[in-house]
Amino acid sequence: MGETSEPLSTGVDINVPSVARMYDYYLGGKDHYAVDREASEELLKVVPSTRELALNNRRFLARVVRTLAEEHGIRQFLDHGSGLPTQDNVHQVAQRVDPEARVVYVDNDPIVLAHGRALLQENENTAVIQADMRNTEDIFAHPEVDRLIDFSRPVAALFVSVFHCIPDSSDPAALVRRVKERLAPGSFFVICQLVSEDAATRDFVTDFMDKSTNGQWGRVRQQKDLEQYFDGLEILEPGLAEVSTWRPDTKVAPKQLTKEWIEYGGVGRLP
Repeated sequence: MGETSEPLSTGVDINVPSVARMYDYYLGGKDHYAVDREASEELLKVVPSTRELALNNRRFLARVVRTLAEEHGIRQFLDHGSGLPTQDNVHQVAQRVDPEARVVYVDNDPIVLAHGRALLQENENTAVIQADMRNTEDIFAHPEVDRLIDFSRPVAALFVSVFHCIPDSSDPAALVRRVKERLAPGSFFVICQLVSEDAATRDFVTDFMDKSTNGQWGRVRQQKDLEQYFDGLEILEPGLAEVSTWRPDTKVAPKQLTKEWIEYGGVGRLP
């Protein structure tokens, strides 16, 4: 990764669970604290297939990136709310197709910034920046984004399993519109989030996560709520779906045995 003057934040509160670190725990990572593990296990008591859901979501991300790189020639990826590095990160999948593919990771967790920079020190075509994914103007003006992304050409904007972290007051649909206005025709949006058609599950999980993470949460939504995120986009087959069913490959995926909530979404192309 190229040199940057951005300071490394040390504002890590290990007494409050982090959504990124909880996700890392479910994926079998090692970059989490006791408070993250405890919150994750408490959540599993109510939604016991959350670990399988997280693993399937990660595999969906890899399939989407590979599809966009191989079949649509996308060579630029802007990953909003990227989370902690794990296996088959976006840059690894994309750069297996083309080593010149460029990726910028965006996350507001300082631990993500620290681990991402360590991972990417030798990769000039990839960067990680610390920013709130809602701050579109700041992200697009960031020196590393300017260095790596050519916005006159198609870009894949990734919002994978992040919109449930954004409250309605911040309007995820408006965030998509702001990014859409800045991207070239032929760009893609990859969007999915946690949904449930059961009101009791939505209310419990939203309340639990909001209290556990000190407000780093939005809400669990319904499938119909995601449709507005794709307004004006041409949705790729098979449409909006539970993510493990989106163009599944031959790899054996962990079966989500319970469906209190699912990860739901798809891929849209900007005409």
